[in-house]
Amino acid sequence: MALSFCIVDDDRGTRRMLQHIIEGSRLGEVVGMAAGGAEGTRMILEQSPDVVLMDLLMPDQDGIETISLLQSRGCGARYVMISQIENQDMVGRAYRTGIEFFIRKPINRIEVEAVLRKVSERWTVNRSLTEIRSALAKLEGMQRVMAALDGVGMPGVPETGEAAGPAPPANPAAARKTVKDAVQPILMSMGMIGESGSRDIIAILEWLMEGPRTGFPPLREIYLAVAGTGGTREPADPEKEIKAIEQRLRRALTVGIGHLASLGLTDYGHPKFEYYAPLYFDFAEVRQKMKDLEHGRAGGKVKVNIKKFLQVLYLEVQEQLRE
Repeated sequence: MALSFCIVDDDRGTRRMLQHIIEGSRLGEVVGMAAGGAEGTRMILEQSPDVVLMDLLMPDQDGIETISLLQSRGCGARYVMISQIENQDMVGRAYRTGIEFFIRKPINRIEVEAVLRKVSERWTVNRSLTEIRSALAKLEGMQRVMAALDGVGMPGVPETGEAAGPAPPANPAAARKTVKDAVQPILMSMGMIGESGSRDIIAILEWLMEGPRTGFPPLREIYLAVAGTGGTREPADPEKEIKAIEQRLRRALTVGIGHLASLGLTDYGHPKFEYYAPLYFDFAEVRQKMKDLEHGRAGGKVKVNIKKFLQVLYLEVQEQLRE
């Protein structure tokens, strides 16, 4: 099924170029284009597209405001932001609003195709999961109906829900999977497994997974819980240990950004780069690191968002351990 796209950008040339790339590459169909946020809001709510390409800066209202408004009105499209600005705060705001990727101007065909193909893959996966959940819900409903119709059942026939024989053995591999088993391949994919901070990350995830949580704890609480000996006793100098943990994490995440940036320079469509770079890190920082590497500035500083990284990793590990 071809995706439907809407494009909102105050530059007519950009709109036409994006339309040409989308339809020429058979990524989907452009069902509407608008030159401003207000016009774009009306069009998107009317067309209900699968994907929205939104300019960040427009004369009437910026893209972040427009996306927030659309979300408040129930628009469930996937959003890709377009802009030529390098302001890190605005880029961070855009990602927090819920965009999936950030495309830089001037428009590069290869970058647009790579980004939109990734969006298309995610859309397809989510659609399949929704269909599976719907089918399972229907099956569960049918089972309840059949159980009600069975009543007390037939003589010699097990009641609904009663085992007809010994339960099959649980999957031993799944039973043995630990937090460490789930975390290590992820850190390896990002080139961080050899860093001392990787041990802190594993300890943090093991602590987070110990019990149900109503929200993600503050970083200080997390650091204190795993300080010293993994939280079994208080370290002699908690403040010193907390700072040491944070420094190790920053070094490990900096290495991860550098590794992904190198992958992206070599192959922008590399699966690991496409998946981990925008999901675990602020993509603007990854892009900046790519520029530094491209111009021989290997030692350029990058900012790392430790909390975002740990939150995403926590959710991914939860999902893996539920499988």
